[in-house]
Amino acid sequence: MPPSTSSHAPSTAEGMGRFERFLSVWVALAIVAGVLLGQFAPAVPETLSRFEVAQVSIPVAVLIWAMIFPMMAQIDFAAVLGVRRQPKGLVITTTVNWLIKPFSMFAIAWFFLMVVFRPFIPEELASQYLAGAILLGAAPCTAMVFVWSTLTRGDAAYTLVQVSLNDLIMLFAFAPIVVLLLGISNIQVPWDTVVLSVVLYIVIPLTAGVLTRRILVRRHGSEWYDNVFMKHIGPVTPIGLIITLVLLFAFQGEVILANPLHIVLIAIPLILQTFLIFFIAYGWAKAWKVPHNVAAPGAMIGASNFFELAVAAAIALFGLQSGAALATVVGVLVEVPLMLALVRIANQTRQHFPSAA
Repeated sequence: MPPSTSSHAPSTAEGMGRFERFLSVWVALAIVAGVLLGQFAPAVPETLSRFEVAQVSIPVAVLIWAMIFPMMAQIDFAAVLGVRRQPKGLVITTTVNWLIKPFSMFAIAWFFLMVVFRPFIPEELASQYLAGAILLGAAPCTAMVFVWSTLTRGDAAYTLVQVSLNDLIMLFAFAPIVVLLLGISNIQVPWDTVVLSVVLYIVIPLTAGVLTRRILVRRHGSEWYDNVFMKHIGPVTPIGLIITLVLLFAFQGEVILANPLHIVLIAIPLILQTFLIFFIAYGWAKAWKVPHNVAAPGAMIGASNFFELAVAAAIALFGLQSGAALATVVGVLVEVPLMLALVRIANQTRQHFPSAA
């Protein structure tokens, strides 16, 4: 996406499609539809749950690949060669995303879910919610950050560098961080299960995306790829996400109807974590005098999450009916309103940062 050349940041309507603008509404509708499906047509989720291989739900795996592949197909790893531009921005992004964010998410979520909210959430269920929060914290944003970058007049080319580098790091860092933090939380998951999740939901779609981009750009050119192919496959992600959420909540209906307060309680640490990470990265960028068009999207990458991967990993590790899966979906529910608030803060504080060279 090319950065705006106007004197004002793009409006929400200009920078976001209909799906992104109303993501929280679609998620809420998916919750309602899923709960109703589970209550009045339980044969549907029961039938789908039978299609499993090595404890991996085939229908869910297909839907998740549909969500993730279009995101991976837009990443140009040749852009990583741009790391020499504005190295301070990349130092901030990678440090916050991989050395601070997963551990601050764990600390905040553990404190609220296991201590503050102990009278309201059974310990076993609180541990599952904590697992979902850990999965969110270990997956920095991959796709939606391009929207936030546009809305803050970010440097589109440099945002691509930041995202591409984070995707490369995710290949190697996601599994060890998740296993470490789940182990600290006394939540044991086999290494092979985590590695299988990484292969299924990062390695395979990332490889497919890279090969697709390379082949189609070679045959048709980058302009056709960006303006024709990507626009045609773009709607696959929201369709896959919504169907996945409907199916997930078809299994989660009983839990939600019995514990509607839990949605609010899960959201509280996720909201606090989002603001904390944004201000750490944004404040650090200001202290280092990083230009605003690099600082703003860099702070957004860590503040937002690759929630599609978190949902996929939660389902693979703990199952569709788990509290971990529910917690990751709460992350989807609160993300857009929170990120739009941060976009507003970034745009209102632009004058405190140096301009792009």
